[in-house]
Amino acid sequence: MNGASREALAAARERLDALTDNTSVDAAKLADELAAVTALLDREVSLRRVLTDPAQPGEAKAQLVTRVLSGQIGGETLDLVSGMVRSRWSGSRDLVDVLEELAATADLTAAQRSGALDEVEDELFRFGRIVADNKELRSALTDRTAVTAAKTTLLHTLLGGKVNPVTERLVGRLVGAPRGRSLEAGLESLSKLAADRRNRMVAVVTSAVPLSDTQKQRLGGVLARLYGRDMHLNLDVDPAVIGGIEVRVGDEVISGSIAERLADATRRLAG
Repeated sequence: MNGASREALAAARERLDALTDNTSVDAAKLADELAAVTALLDREVSLRRVLTDPAQPGEAKAQLVTRVLSGQIGGETLDLVSGMVRSRWSGSRDLVDVLEELAATADLTAAQRSGALDEVEDELFRFGRIVADNKELRSALTDRTAVTAAKTTLLHTLLGGKVNPVTERLVGRLVGAPRGRSLEAGLESLSKLAADRRNRMVAVVTSAVPLSDTQKQRLGGVLARLYGRDMHLNLDVDPAVIGGIEVRVGDEVISGSIAERLADATRRLAG
């Protein structure tokens, strides 16, 4: 996002945090309503352009939002969206992208309140691995010619009752409205948002055999010190990584044996 949209994004995040800090606010309901507004503005291009037109006064755009959405969403959501359209946006799609992010963040906040955020993070990662390893499933969930209801039904068959409801809602929105992204990219974005809820980074750790609890704790501690932030480990096992380990943090990949990498990390810290 360019300058104006970045500032609008930061302001929207602050408003959402202030709103969800109030435990009386139903974060899951807020997420559903923000997702509904996202779908509306993604579909109604002319409305989206009016709401992001820098030539229009912010208050006039907020009043338009009230006329269009009043009675369809709750007061908290309406106030949040009204504040967003008062901001300046570099592009009309940026508004929709941020609304979508806020919807996901609100759902992750609901998971965090219930103590299920780690569970949701792990489920998103595992589902991403399942999709990556099953071409037929990926094709069925991303088929642009398939009816959305059919894909939603398939997803519910796979996940319903087997994962946290927040996980199913997040993945369901991604499958139902990918908005030009690949399924893998969407899942990765959700994982990053989940990590941000605790100001953590995500490390994807692939090892030839499952790591012991001690190894996971040591590796997590070393990575946290190296990157200066708490680290959430998404663990995967691949026998092809013979006797070793691969760690991916963002675009950076660290390869080598556990002992070698921990020793190297220790030397870097000492230096």
